[in-house]
Amino acid sequence: MDNKLTIFDVSGPFREPREPIFSYDYSVQRQAWATPVGIRVKVSIPDELDVLRERLLGPVAGSPGQQLVIGKVLSRTIADWKVQIAEAEGMLLERRDVMLAPFVGPLVHLFQKLELVFEQEKATLREEVRKRVGL
Repeated sequence: MDNKLTIFDVSGPFREPREPIFSYDYSVQRQAWATPVGIRVKVSIPDELDVLRERLLGPVAGSPGQQLVIGKVLSRTIADWKVQIAEAEGMLLERRDVMLAPFVGPLVHLFQKLELVFEQEKATLREEVRKRVGL
């Protein structure tokens, strides 16, 4: 039986109150599960988004609207990568609602895997930002 994780829907970004975090809500399901479950994926603005944005684009100028689009594209991409990493690590095997925290503190070892995916996809991501933003 195929036990592959299927993503049905993603909503967000949401700004978490009292935290410098964007979050996305994923609705996921495996064939063996009767109904989808929810995963909230948190992307830390200073520890994940800003770090990878600086590595991708350097100090970027642009209008506030361009900065908003860049942040949205990068944060969603980071959230997608975090779901893939969590799945590979076996963190999403059980059927329960899950909150996937930023890859800092106790999960800092997963940030290295996020960096590896980032390095592999850097050129593609830079091109996507260039197309969507014009920078």
